[in-house]
Amino acid sequence: MTTLLIDNGSTRPAAVLALRRVAANLSAKIGRPVAATPLRHADSIDAAELGGEPALLCEAFLRARLEAGEREFHIAPLFFGPARALTTLLPQTLAELRAEYGAFSCRVADTLYPLPAGEPRLAQILLEHARATRERHDLSDCAYVLTDHGSPSAAVTRVRDHLARCLRGMLGPAAVLGQAAMERDMGEASGPWLGTWLDERAAAGGRYVIVIMQFLLPGRHAGAAGDVAQICRAAMDRHPGFKAVITPLVGEHPLLVEILASRLAAVA
Repeated sequence: MTTLLIDNGSTRPAAVLALRRVAANLSAKIGRPVAATPLRHADSIDAAELGGEPALLCEAFLRARLEAGEREFHIAPLFFGPARALTTLLPQTLAELRAEYGAFSCRVADTLYPLPAGEPRLAQILLEHARATRERHDLSDCAYVLTDHGSPSAAVTRVRDHLARCLRGMLGPAAVLGQAAMERDMGEASGPWLGTWLDERAAAGGRYVIVIMQFLLPGRHAGAAGDVAQICRAAMDRHPGFKAVITPLVGEHPLLVEILASRLAAVA
């Protein structure tokens, strides 16, 4: 039996390297190898930027294993909720491989935050990151905004909504906690754009905001030079005296591996 850790994929080397670190930690946790196999994009990265090891997409990895005679796979999705890459692309890939290679077993574990139950450990990760960021920057009287990529899918946004409700209870009734999407123009289902939310908070007299990152790995959107950081810097430029700081990514917290291990155990 072969175990895969999948994400949507990125053209940024940092994302692939981070996925490999999570896979290595998950492997140590469950006691068997875990292959880091993005669903798309990552195969365009020069292997020299990945320590000499080229990124192998999920489809290519499965194809190689099937040709070697393997017929049993477990997949751990590194997704918060039912993103289209997981609900459409992965099933299509598996169907095409079965048409080519015949029947094989592939058990796909649940997402990180399955609804309606949710996942208290994921909310705990976000809470700990928010509190550590507040202490590190010595912020008082700050607001919070839970930020994800944004999606036209209401099912994906419901994950953020549910997480926000959990965080409000953890932060306490006096805390100001909003929600926003990193991408513009994702539609009403995705909620306000982060830049707009920050502008409105500054215009209302808010001085400090902690941007709680509902992002897993560094890449084009997250990380020191990512889109979220640029949106925050632009808002601070527009509003002198206003400060927006960003929490660490979910993939940096050790509890993530525990969540993934429990998801795999449920399909074993």
